[in-house]
Amino acid sequence: MKALVTGGGGFLGQAIVRGLLKRGTVVRSFSRGAHDALHALGVEQLRGDLADPAAVSSAVQGCEVVFHVAAKPGIWGDYADYHRPNVTGTQNVIAACRGHGVRRLVYTSSPSVVFDGRDMEGVDESAPYPARFEAHYPKTKALAEQLVCAANDAQLATVSLRPHLIWGPGDNHLLPRLAARARAGQLARIGSRRNLVDTVYVGNAADAHLLAAERLSPGSPIAGKVYFISQGEPVPMWEMVNRLLHAAGAPPVTRAIPAWLAMALAWGFETAHRLTNNPREPRLTRFLVRELLTAHWFDISAARRDLGFSPAISIAEGLELLRMDLKKP
Repeated sequence: MKALVTGGGGFLGQAIVRGLLKRGTVVRSFSRGAHDALHALGVEQLRGDLADPAAVSSAVQGCEVVFHVAAKPGIWGDYADYHRPNVTGTQNVIAACRGHGVRRLVYTSSPSVVFDGRDMEGVDESAPYPARFEAHYPKTKALAEQLVCAANDAQLATVSLRPHLIWGPGDNHLLPRLAARARAGQLARIGSRRNLVDTVYVGNAADAHLLAAERLSPGSPIAGKVYFISQGEPVPMWEMVNRLLHAAGAPPVTRAIPAWLAMALAWGFETAHRLTNNPREPRLTRFLVRELLTAHWFDISAARRDLGFSPAISIAEGLELLRMDLKKP
């Protein structure tokens, strides 16, 4: 079998690639750049833009299953910069799957597609999309997820997974930024709530994708559905942050600021960036403040039942694996 992983050189993408290789699958990666780690694994790499339908079609050709992982993350920037890869890119992936007779498409979504600024406690897949979004990333991911669900039919089976706050060895996004800010003394706890959050170890997130692909086929019980993916171990937000920082050898977050002050600072940072046309992400945004102040934990019973998903690596085990990986020269 041959599989395509869009964004195969990314954090989650590489974990999925490694899992596929262990299963004897021939793997192709499609991304904007080349990655030495994939070259070392013997993975075929095609470079291109998700918004280019011809490039996407070429990447999909000859594959039997597609893992569409690539997306533009972040919480700041122009809407078009998110819509192009996240929505148009997903449309191109779906069209390429149809054009080349691919029968299975596994899409990486996000729990943020249903975040409305309030607590999400024990939320399951019945949660609706919000009436409005405060950031372009969740909005475009929600649009893409809806496209994937609507594409499911007798010829192409689709499934969407919503992993939450992925962490672990190889993280090139969440932990490096946290650790850098902690070392610079730029991190502070917001508010005093012990809001619980779910996270997911990268290996567990990759396993969920592989399990979904194994069970996916036109007309199968999981076809056309979405699933939350997490550890199923909600912990207080700032406790988890400090455990990740400890694994990275960075200082813990010890100071705190009131929620109202954080929101005022976020508004000020956003305003300053808009007035100066600064393309860089502000140090704090109102969307981020609301995420840090609210609970985010999910009912993953559907994934356990339908996908056979059970997190093989606990938080404690994952943190130790992360610590050992970061100590490597």
